[in-house]
Amino acid sequence: KKESYENTTFNSIQIAGFSYYEGAFVFRKLKIGTKLKLQLEEENKYDCRAVAIYYKKHKIGFIPKTDNRIFYKLIKVGLAKYIRVVIQQVSPHEHPENQIQIVAHFIN
Repeated sequence: KKESYENTTFNSIQIAGFSYYEGAFVFRKLKIGTKLKLQLEEENKYDCRAVAIYYKKHKIGFIPKTDNRIFYKLIKVGLAKYIRVVIQQVSPHEHPENQIQIVAHFIN
């Protein structure tokens, strides 16, 4: 039986490294429902399956290493266009690493 990811919703995910990249520069533009892009960073010295998260041209962090395996596989086999990542929660008073929560859907 062929495995189907259609209409799969992945768990809510915190953005890893948010305070180390450009998140602070674009924080005010990040709203619930804002679409984000994923991009592989296979040359990343900390994780060969690293999946960076972008708001427009701004890298705002990564899918956490504990959650990135499925995203890496889907993007690697050419299914990135079927992954929709949006901001699910914005918590400005939290620690910077916990301010933005995202959710991903596999769509057709």
